[in-house]
Amino acid sequence: MVDTRKSGRGSNSAQLRRYNERIVLQILRRAGEASKAELARAVQLTNAAIGAIIQNLIEEGLIIEAGKRHDGSRGQPATILRLASGGAYSFGVRLDRTNMETVLMDFAGEIIDRRVHDRILPSPEVTVQILTEDLKSLKAQLSEAEQARITGIGLAQPFNLGAWLHELGLPEADFKKWEAFDLAEALEEVSNMPVFSENDGTAAAVAELFYGVGRQNDDFLYMFLGPAIGGGLILKGDVVRGVSGNAGDVAMMPVPPSTLDTAPKSRTEWDLLLTRASLVAFARHMSPGDFASLNRSDLQAAVTDNDIKFQEWMADCVSALALALRSAYALLDAPLVVIDGDLGGPFPEMFQEALQKAVEDAAPEKRQSPQILIGSFRHDAGAIGAASLPQFFNFSPRATILTGGKDTGPAGSGSSEERASFPARAARLGSHLATPNRPT
Repeated sequence: MVDTRKSGRGSNSAQLRRYNERIVLQILRRAGEASKAELARAVQLTNAAIGAIIQNLIEEGLIIEAGKRHDGSRGQPATILRLASGGAYSFGVRLDRTNMETVLMDFAGEIIDRRVHDRILPSPEVTVQILTEDLKSLKAQLSEAEQARITGIGLAQPFNLGAWLHELGLPEADFKKWEAFDLAEALEEVSNMPVFSENDGTAAAVAELFYGVGRQNDDFLYMFLGPAIGGGLILKGDVVRGVSGNAGDVAMMPVPPSTLDTAPKSRTEWDLLLTRASLVAFARHMSPGDFASLNRSDLQAAVTDNDIKFQEWMADCVSALALALRSAYALLDAPLVVIDGDLGGPFPEMFQEALQKAVEDAAPEKRQSPQILIGSFRHDAGAIGAASLPQFFNFSPRATILTGGKDTGPAGSGSSEERASFPARAARLGSHLATPNRPT
């Protein structure tokens, strides 16, 4: 298998070959499957060169031959290639203010198993203990040979865990202890594995880019409705992180204060989107006195019963989100919004329909509206996004491979727009093989 710890330094030809190998992996990740000829056209290599790359990836256990394609033409049927699900493994840790989840994921993006804790976030020390036990029990499900293929731990968490407690109506509890605590460093120390950390909204956007609508759409704003609301931004088939890693942080967008009598009183003439568009706001409206005791199942039951309290919260949430999306559309001109969240059942379709109508109704004269699609992963988005991070940094065609490990642009994407957009453009050449959103 590829040594994922190597920096890519070496001869130019070796670096270029490694880069091309990763483009092949990215095409197969986004398209699902492809033939040798399709890969050669996408990567713009000769049959001999692509053949050598394919053979090397097969020997490393990263891709497999998955049958033949008979298209009715003369000659030998084409061999179909796919990612090998056992080619690599990664852990994903999704952490927020009211939930912890750890998953083990294979190279094809399938979750093998998970550990979930629905609770107010405890102190950093207790959290590390819980996560250490979860990682240990999940790792034990792999054989020794499979454990050698673990690429690391992806960590997805909101920035500033100790902030916005008033807006979310949460108790102070142990949150302030998180302000100076580096969870990524702590996990590296106890696990002896590399940890790749990102904003939770950005991580979930990576999951959608790798395995969801990103296989067919290169530009979209991603939003995830969980205890708070997070977001990520995808442009030209790549993740936009921003200077501080907070690009797409829709939770901080200003909106008018809520009209619900259960909402916390705003300290200014405007409020933050997360105050109105969040499951904490939903729970607070359902049971103002002890909303912290409500879990996801309680909220899901209210949706299923179409409880009047649910209807009131959803109307308030949609109103705030519609205004935020009009602002985002005016600024970004992104044609698509992908919205996902922790609630399933009838909620995603109800919410998408109401939000699409509200955004269109609020459109200024002669202005269009973005299309709004339901995300691919529901409550798994953050966990799959977290687990995708080690695989993204180990197996995606980042420009640092070509520059001997030297970063020549934001997020290692390269200083040239043409070079930065090439992997996405190459992957799109196989997008006719990609299927719509994966069923949940």
